[in-house]
Amino acid sequence: MSNFKCGYVALIGKPNVGKSTLLNTILGEKISIVSEKPQTTRNRIIGIKNLPESQIIFVDTPGIHKPKNKLGEFMVKQSYEAMEMVDLIFLMVEPEKPAEAELVIINKLKKFKKPVVLVINKIDSVSKQSLLPLIDQYKDLFNFKEIIPISALKKDGIDRLIESVNLYLPQSPKLYPDDMLTDQAERFMVAELIREKIMKNTQQEIPYAVAVDIERWEETEKLISIGANIYVEREGQKIIIIGKKGERLKKIATEARLDIERFLGIKVFLEVWVKVRKKWRQRDMLLKSLGY
Repeated sequence: MSNFKCGYVALIGKPNVGKSTLLNTILGEKISIVSEKPQTTRNRIIGIKNLPESQIIFVDTPGIHKPKNKLGEFMVKQSYEAMEMVDLIFLMVEPEKPAEAELVIINKLKKFKKPVVLVINKIDSVSKQSLLPLIDQYKDLFNFKEIIPISALKKDGIDRLIESVNLYLPQSPKLYPDDMLTDQAERFMVAELIREKIMKNTQQEIPYAVAVDIERWEETEKLISIGANIYVEREGQKIIIIGKKGERLKKIATEARLDIERFLGIKVFLEVWVKVRKKWRQRDMLLKSLGY
């Protein structure tokens, strides 16, 4: 067991590059919510991959962006803190020439002196010929240990990516038990699944103005009864989430309940309420109470 390796890998990048999709694909389980909308992930989420010769602890981080409020500042801080605590960094980018967002992140990476692998995601959306000049552009910007093109959605290149990790992890015994997939509590995961369905079923500013708080959790052998508050910032947002005759809220709750039942492996009774908390994204006390 002396050659066994264990360590942390941060998934870093701008919003919507596919970090959460990659984590779910690697683990074969959904532990990080995904959406077509940017800035879906708000907290650092750990996912654990157990292999015969190693235990890889992936850290999914919020997309790095210019924050517009205290919630945004919290999200970006989470990403930069993750860079400090890990053994290896995956910088995830889309198959496009580096923009300002990537240059900002790369400048930050130069300060950390950590091994960095460039992961070019979504290669199923471009021709293979277009990747070569892109790889050359990134090589000029930073001394990446490796540059690996993948498609997290199509599961292309994932095996090579995992193989590359073992080169950079320290020799160490396992830090987590074999049956542990994530360090996140069940309540957090349930709140995230509800938030994912809100993001899926609403548009414009609504997804970003929403927080979910689990208020009630009662377990029996055959059923878990959950009560959740959905917080928004304005009365108009509350009306949109509830929908005509409550139809949208009912759809959100039904879709969330089915995912929660799959996640928990037990029948779930789910009640949701929509409440207004003005400017909660700017208020330290409220942010703290909601886990941010």
